Amino acid sequence: MARDYYGTLGVRQDATSEEIKRAYRKLARELHPDVNPDDSAQERFREVTAAYEVLSDPQKRKIVDMGGDPLGNGGGGGARDPFAGFGLGDIMDAFFGGGAGGGRGPRSRVQPGSDALIRIELTLEECNTGVTRELTVDTAVLCDLCRGSGTTEGSSVQVCDTCAGRGEIQSVQRSFLGQVVTARPCPVCRGVGEVIPDPCRQCGGDGRVRARRTITAKVPPGVADGMRVRLSGQGEVGPGGGPAGDLYVEVVEQPHPTFERNGADLHCTVRIPMTTAALGAVLPLETLDDTVELELDPGTQPGTELLLTGHGLPRLRSSGRVDGRGDLHVHVEVEIPNKLDARQTELLRELASIRGEEEQIVAATNGRAGGLFSRLRARHR
Repeated sequence: MARDYYGTLGVRQDATSEEIKRAYRKLARELHPDVNPDDSAQERFREVTAAYEVLSDPQKRKIVDMGGDPLGNGGGGGARDPFAGFGLGDIMDAFFGGGAGGGRGPRSRVQPGSDALIRIELTLEECNTGVTRELTVDTAVLCDLCRGSGTTEGSSVQVCDTCAGRGEIQSVQRSFLGQVVTARPCPVCRGVGEVIPDPCRQCGGDGRVRARRTITAKVPPGVADGMRVRLSGQGEVGPGGGPAGDLYVEVVEQPHPTFERNGADLHCTVRIPMTTAALGAVLPLETLDDTVELELDPGTQPGTELLLTGHGLPRLRSSGRVDGRGDLHVHVEVEIPNKLDARQTELLRELASIRGEEEQIVAATNGRAGGLFSRLRARHR
């Protein structure tokens, strides 16, 4: 009985070649041993591979449509492993990539450099004003002897004899799928297709060397912990003297003894005696920029929050532009004395008497005593 190749791939009999290819590609990625080591998945992979081999061939597909089986009894269940020695990438290349007609070609010997990162510690005051720092960094720089060519003076880069400049070594293997061409980077030129017979004695042919250098970094006002300032082209020079990457300067903000930060807003706590809270006052308050007057109304309560608009930090936008300033939130704590001398006690009792507060305290105490202790005495009589 002829096998259902269309059903194996999950396509209809009138499916286009592109639909068949998509169906096989999806199943191959799910079932290949590189992805799915289950034994049943491997058997299923053999079946879908055989189905694709048949349906992707117009002549074999015609035999199927006429009710025949172009694979006879061999099918996809032979003893030989159809994907032995091939990775999923090889299978995909063989059917959909450049596997049948050649590799991807050599990569350029000149490559862009990678980015670099350096961290600097800033105080809150420096985050407020911005700073200009001289930084010492250790990165790959252009070799000043060969100027990035990697060769000694008078010599030049030559085509790799091993891969003939292709940058890869191709091999042909036969399998159940037919002829599969695989390509691997050339071990001699490392995939670039070129070799340097007489490399530069300073950089060894890489076109770059490591060096310490000093650069100037301008950090704008309003930066916060974890923010990064990008210095274009100040990172690592690439292999072969390729263009340098970027250098990122990451801010590490130090804790402040007075202010806590929340975005562009600042918070601080002011502790005042109870007499100041009761009478009110105008107190000097030092901010990050100057000294301002903090007005406390008579009767200021513990936990009061006062807002000083515009006395926070610069509000730095993602564009690097400063857009206004945050606010300063002042939290008031009232200190209650825990020790009083005789004169202070007398004055407070006099004040309590004038305000009628001493009688309220005595009445409340007596009320609690009468309620609780009277019941206890009555219970034990």
